[in-house]
Amino acid sequence: MDPTILIVDDDPINLSILEEILGERFPLLRAEDGAEAVALAESHRPWLVLMDIMMPTMNGYDACAKIKTLPEPRPQVILISAKASTSERLVGYRAGADDYMVKPFEEDELAAKVRVQLRLMTALHDLAEARGTLARDNDALCQTVAEQDRQLTDSRDLIVFALANLADSRDPETGEHLERIRLYCRRMAEHLSAHGPYADAINDAFIQQVYLASPLHDIGKVGIPDAILLKPGRLTDREFGLMKQHALIGARALENVSRQGESGGFLAMATDIARSHHERWDGSGYPDGLAGEAIPLSARIAAVADVFDALTSVRVYKDAFTAEVARSMIVEESGKHFDPAVVEAFGACFEDLVRYRTENNGDDGRLGEAA
Repeated sequence: MDPTILIVDDDPINLSILEEILGERFPLLRAEDGAEAVALAESHRPWLVLMDIMMPTMNGYDACAKIKTLPEPRPQVILISAKASTSERLVGYRAGADDYMVKPFEEDELAAKVRVQLRLMTALHDLAEARGTLARDNDALCQTVAEQDRQLTDSRDLIVFALANLADSRDPETGEHLERIRLYCRRMAEHLSAHGPYADAINDAFIQQVYLASPLHDIGKVGIPDAILLKPGRLTDREFGLMKQHALIGARALENVSRQGESGGFLAMATDIARSHHERWDGSGYPDGLAGEAIPLSARIAAVADVFDALTSVRVYKDAFTAEVARSMIVEESGKHFDPAVVEAFGACFEDLVRYRTENNGDDGRLGEAA
């Protein structure tokens, strides 16, 4: 059965436009106010809701918040509004919206966002089905506790790469980026578990979780238009503002997945990393302006790993720096961009990280060729 989309607007012309764009490809439901939308979402369980904000009876913010309290799997919600300010967008995200579009919108961009949200819903349904299959086959597959743990770990690893590759496939230049990121994070976490101020906070479970969760750091980029994600030059302030939303989009998606399963620690860490890996030690990062140890430790580790890999990789907007130059740049940012203790671990593990970089170079970076 094809996924149903609920379109909500008090203006019949706007509903007709959405029907013209989507009606040939997807089954559609219509609602003309927020209260009707909530009722239809509860009774028909659409996969996606495209909803205007300013409506009578119940506005889009309130309707979104109510829809996000429905039993799982609850619909993805894209708010559509003429209000384009950052503050309006943030109100929408706080209400539970998974994405936000500004009128008038491009038909191609709407179609792309719809595909992304339906892809995520497919992943959620597949995950629920896989969990059910695993439960039914539990007696056969899990003869011992050790075997059960191995199966769980393997399943998590597959889920990570299935979801992370949604974002990774948008960018043809990332190559083995995901594999390198998790190797970097695991090695630095191993060092920190034995040296420095976080030794008591990092155990074997933390090390395994950061290895599994770190590839999901940029999952939110599935919601960023290609024109911004792949732009070869410097982004405008407006474009950069939209790019920064990937942290919130990714965290929201992972929170939805977390509610589907029982992998609380692993998915909680993945959510922390997706949301906070662009925070800075001095408080000048985004999206929340966290500073110091208020930033989750896993995100502080992933931040160093992500920047090191970005600096030593070719991107559409730059050549690759040598590993030595990248190390100097990261050390220079100790206490500003990065946690000094994590930078110390990075320096102590540098030779291992360079080896991982060489062994998993793919075809995206030319380590040591450019400075």
